[in-house]
Amino acid sequence: MQLDHDELHRLLATLADSDIQEFFLEGEDFRLEIKRNLLPPAQTSSGLTSPAINAVPQAPVEAKLDVPVIPSTSSEPPPAVAGARSDLTEVTAPMVGTFYRAPSPDDPPFVEIGTRIALGQTVCILEAMKLMNELESEVSGEVIEILVENGTPVEFGQVLMRVRP
Repeated sequence: MQLDHDELHRLLATLADSDIQEFFLEGEDFRLEIKRNLLPPAQTSSGLTSPAINAVPQAPVEAKLDVPVIPSTSSEPPPAVAGARSDLTEVTAPMVGTFYRAPSPDDPPFVEIGTRIALGQTVCILEAMKLMNELESEVSGEVIEILVENGTPVEFGQVLMRVRP
């Protein structure tokens, strides 16, 4: 079974509009596992239920894809960042989405400038199609720069922060 980038996006959009809480799909060269917590419908004063609006999930939704997603060739790559330092490791966005520094608006950010991070530590959340994806550090070190504002849309491959290993 083959699954290209556009098919993956259509599948995720379909799942986002459904009430499916767990989904698993495996092919010859990929594995896709999605788990999420849906909020119960809000109760109105008339006793009828309505969808919850502006609700914040209690726990982040996990999406794991064990195969690299190749961006479509129709879009241009993100512009190169001027002034990149060779002694720093760049943390880049593995997908298009919205960048969040904290798990919720009331919680402190995962990292700040000067924070020491460990391999596998969550550094931010990228929301894509209503799925909250925790981005884990692939390097240990000190956060030197955070280049994206909280709540800002990001592109595939965009540099989010720089770390001194």
